Amino acid sequence: MINRRCALSENSKAMIQIELNGAAYEIEPNQNVEVLIEKLSLSGKAVAVAINRQIVPRSQWQDRQLQSADQVDVVRAIGGG
Repeated sequence: MINRRCALSENSKAMIQIELNGAAYEIEPNQNVEVLIEKLSLSGKAVAVAINRQIVPRSQWQDRQLQSADQVDVVRAIGGG
């Protein structure tokens, strides 16, 4: 399960707000998808990311900067049968 708590900062004016899996989430400006995944403790896990309903390939995570009001969906693959 994805942690939905907001990342808080002493200087909240410098933060931007995105929507992460349907909940408000604050991040630092100029943050990319790769950093977000690291902060969510999902690095190395089988996850898929969509921003504004567009899949973002893992190869683009480092280059894709998050913008204010982006709708980000992070889905973790779970094995089983």
